[in-house]
Amino acid sequence: MGGADERRDQRPRGRAPGVQFTETMRGFVSTTVTDDFTAASERARHDGSPLEFTVTVTADDLDLLVDDPDHEAHLEGSVVAPALSGHPLTVENGRFNLLTRDGDLSRARQMLYAMPLVATDGTRFHLEGFKEIHDDDGLDLWSDTTTLFVTVHAGDQHGPVAARGVLKIHPRDFARQVRTMHAIGTTGPLEELGTLGRFGRLFAGSLNEVFGGVLSTPSAFEPGAAPRRRRELRCGAPEVHDFLTADGVLLRLTRYRGGAKGPVILSPGFGTSALAYTIDTTATNYPEFLYERGYDVWILDYRASPALPTSSTQFTLDDIARFDYPAAVQTVLDVTGADTVQIMAHCIGSLTMLMSIANGLQGVRSAIASQVTLHPRAGVVNQMRAGIFAADALGGLGLETLTTEVAEDPSWAERLYDTALHLYPAGEEQCGSPFCRRVMFMYGEVYDHEQLNDATHEHLHEAFGVANMETFKQITRALRAGHIVTAEGVDAYLPEVERFRMPISFIHGADNRLFTPEGSQLTYDYLCEHNGPENYSRHVIDGYAHMDCFIGKDAARDVYPVITAELDLHN
Repeated sequence: MGGADERRDQRPRGRAPGVQFTETMRGFVSTTVTDDFTAASERARHDGSPLEFTVTVTADDLDLLVDDPDHEAHLEGSVVAPALSGHPLTVENGRFNLLTRDGDLSRARQMLYAMPLVATDGTRFHLEGFKEIHDDDGLDLWSDTTTLFVTVHAGDQHGPVAARGVLKIHPRDFARQVRTMHAIGTTGPLEELGTLGRFGRLFAGSLNEVFGGVLSTPSAFEPGAAPRRRRELRCGAPEVHDFLTADGVLLRLTRYRGGAKGPVILSPGFGTSALAYTIDTTATNYPEFLYERGYDVWILDYRASPALPTSSTQFTLDDIARFDYPAAVQTVLDVTGADTVQIMAHCIGSLTMLMSIANGLQGVRSAIASQVTLHPRAGVVNQMRAGIFAADALGGLGLETLTTEVAEDPSWAERLYDTALHLYPAGEEQCGSPFCRRVMFMYGEVYDHEQLNDATHEHLHEAFGVANMETFKQITRALRAGHIVTAEGVDAYLPEVERFRMPISFIHGADNRLFTPEGSQLTYDYLCEHNGPENYSRHVIDGYAHMDCFIGKDAARDVYPVITAELDLHN
């Protein structure tokens, strides 16, 4: 071995590994308005005065960069600013500080940039910039980590202000930046991935996962497992849009802008995040399939998503229907300027979408309901759970949530829960994976193992997480009633049948043992009987069960075209 690998092996003892990445930021700076960043940027945009830079950041010791606010990483690169120089300016001995404390705000951190600049004729400037990272539960995480407030001084940092403005990281540039991140000074590939995973969590948190970086959640059953590299998705750079519901809950939409079709919102199942759609372990996932066919794709993390803090709180299906869908649809309409959206929702995402339509959801021109409808019918295993009110029983033990992860210090109730996993009937899907057994216990037979490739089976846990007991109780009530009811057991949704006079297509796996095809047949018949059949269609997919309709190894061949054809009809 030689080169970089040899240098890693020769790393001094006690020295932490480091990281390196390349960042591009673009924006506008004004040489006339210099007393306010926003006003300067707006004036510079009007005057056509851009500034952009591309720099490589090298931190030779990640531990020091994180733990010591005074420890600096090295910057090198160039700055293009026509208002300052007709040629690119060279960054000379630039410096970068990660997450230093903001002296004015107790719950804030800053990323600091300092770049001495030299023009080709020897003229010197000094660019200083800062990003403010606020501890506000992620509402503006994208804005915080991608907005740089810059001041350019003539001469050195003590010279007069020559320009001021605001720079941004464009989504495509950020996706490229994440992919340039690599470890230095490591002793092998496991340490390299571990270093990158740690830096990704510190630098961009959940954004690193959204943008397809190196970080993935290690298996809860193998805590020491190193993160893995994800393949780059073929659906362009994502845009992350955090938004609030009317009851003050923070949600997230991730956008992949593929073309003029759409917008279409993809809503995942209960207890899974947007990763249920964007998982990279198949050759083509559904967002990629839609993107390549010109759709503007928006993936919703509603309040049950384990990617959001709200997933571990108590709420009902009624809350999702009442608050989450209206806020999500309105956000997409506001951002895109479109008059209407299409929605493709899966499992409990499908059920709550239909409940929201019954509530009077506006702005939706067509919908696709996958697997769970207004008349849910459970397979044998779930019928057993509904019949004995397992959700109420577990709640009586003090369990407010269930999770596919293993607690580091489990309570007695959690230990009892783990013991129950070994006694719980596994149905037709026999698997020794602790994750699969937890999924079976929490939900039932979520996927047909024969439809999964090895990589999906190994990494599917990344899309799952915590689920609250109140929603399980409401699902149980619906199963016992034979149709959806409120959390209090009131028949409030079926009577609003006229609000379903819109194009709705039902998708069901023929082998679905979690929620059987009988359920979508009943809802289809109910709507046709009351509203006429012209707005409705139903497709049963042979050889598929539940979630494997989207994560199956051949779903792009067998399932995606069926669903997309329904979207095309109303595009």
